[in-house]
Amino acid sequence: MSTVAIDSTGCIVIDGQKVFPIGLSEAPPLGGKTPDGRDAWAEVASAGANFVRSGFRDWSLAQIDSQIATERGRMDAAAAHGMYCWPRLGNAGDLPTATGGQPSVPEQLLVRIANGLKTHPALGAYKGVDEPAWGGVAPAGLTRARTKLRTIDPDHPVVITQAPLGSVASLVPYRPAFDITGADIYPVAYPPGQHSDLPNKDISVVGDVTKKMVDAAGGKPVWMTLQIAWSGITPNQQRPGLVPRFPALQEERFMAYQAIVDGARGLVFFGGQLTQVMRPRDAQLGWNWTFWELVLRPLLVELTSPSILPALIAPVAQTAVTASAAGMELTARRSGNFLYVIAVRRGGTTSRVTFSGLPPKQGGGQLAVGQAMFEYAQDPLPPPIQPDIQQFRYVQVQNGSFKDWFGPHDVHVYRFNLA
Repeated sequence: MSTVAIDSTGCIVIDGQKVFPIGLSEAPPLGGKTPDGRDAWAEVASAGANFVRSGFRDWSLAQIDSQIATERGRMDAAAAHGMYCWPRLGNAGDLPTATGGQPSVPEQLLVRIANGLKTHPALGAYKGVDEPAWGGVAPAGLTRARTKLRTIDPDHPVVITQAPLGSVASLVPYRPAFDITGADIYPVAYPPGQHSDLPNKDISVVGDVTKKMVDAAGGKPVWMTLQIAWSGITPNQQRPGLVPRFPALQEERFMAYQAIVDGARGLVFFGGQLTQVMRPRDAQLGWNWTFWELVLRPLLVELTSPSILPALIAPVAQTAVTASAAGMELTARRSGNFLYVIAVRRGGTTSRVTFSGLPPKQGGGQLAVGQAMFEYAQDPLPPPIQPDIQQFRYVQVQNGSFKDWFGPHDVHVYRFNLA
């Protein structure tokens, strides 16, 4: 049995270990293969995916035993690959008002689901009703479902994902219905930005929606769902003129880091299962392996690397680092002896940006150098900088400040050794 808690910073803790959730919705087919014949779930897990959305949209009392057995089979496979499942509650996630008689069908389903899954070590969280505010599902029934679920299984949170629509005020009433919330936001399409009702049509709308969800969450954690593909880019008989468009690596990387900078404590990637817009080879395999190879795998390898992951699960540092240019967003995180600064540029022009406010070293000396993670340069470092940090490109620090170039949608992740 897994025990999932949420710490004071919004990070989830599974069996005592901090985890940054990186989910796939949907994951490749269970038992599926990559184009070169490897096990599909082994491949996505090897790059850092640790959550897969699972479960049923429609649970049935007549089939509940077989449905739970099927879900536990998925969980067995997830556990074998070091991943966790995020099963849908579906039609069991919205409970009607109790009448004092026989429990309603949704309540009976919810009890059976929770009792059937709660002991499995690969249960990570429950997925509540999807996009309830946009779908017109009132918060009261969702709150009743969460309250009932917590009496049966207090060890696994409920996550409710909203559409990227509506005001903060329209989302606040859902706070009692979730332990974690977030939104899906898919800005890459023709024309761009049509998935959100915000005026910003640039991919930086991801940060705007993330900040909105942080406000709506009222201190609870936020997981953001980002784009592989979505229905708005899939042609059909009613929309034959739609042109599929996918995020490039630079765009996906920007959106992921901007969400993190603006408060996301987990990321989910949606749309790998939409065979309508895949290459024939991928459609036959049931998942978008081309997008995986070109975009998502390199990004997940970076996010889950020993160089980056400590920053994603660390608290925000009590350090007021600032940037000199407009359109910059950043967060400073402290993990052990290292200070991380994650900085993104929303748009605008290309310029050299000055960062100020870095602290002195723990012993009182001044920082002289930092590293730009996953950016490589083979130039020798100037003395007296030690060569043991030569793996990544370095930036020189003077009096707590450094400079670096940023273009539109650029991301740099800096690490400074304070020891």
